[in-house]
Amino acid sequence: MSVMPGDQPTPLPDDIQAVGAVIFDEAGRLLLVRRAHEPARGTWAFPGGRVEPGEDARDAIIREVMEETAVHVSIDRELSTAYRPAPGGSRFSIREFLMHTVGQVRLASGDDATDAGFFALDEIAQLQTTPGLLDYLRENGITE
Repeated sequence: MSVMPGDQPTPLPDDIQAVGAVIFDEAGRLLLVRRAHEPARGTWAFPGGRVEPGEDARDAIIREVMEETAVHVSIDRELSTAYRPAPGGSRFSIREFLMHTVGQVRLASGDDATDAGFFALDEIAQLQTTPGLLDYLRENGITE
């Protein structure tokens, strides 16, 4: 389930605050990382992760992208909030940001990613992605 910015979802007390990045390079390819840990270990996903206590979501997504890919990015706008099941019956509340690369890109996977790569939108359907990734792109008008 995704909620657009400005809509007010009902927050749950045990929501785990997280961020995700939809990042394009100059060639229009999407940056994805292969997850190193559960949930969905081994699948391709948007870079992102948990927001640290007291951290702003915008700072968190820039930090997470750097930790997972070594890519410098800039935020274009917030897309929406996605909700996904989390361990222990709680849920992840994931604020997704549309971003673009800045400067020279020297991709290097790290932290919670075993691999990272840029993919043309038509290539993504051939990848084993996290559940809902393609639907999320369609719902947000990023792909057909």
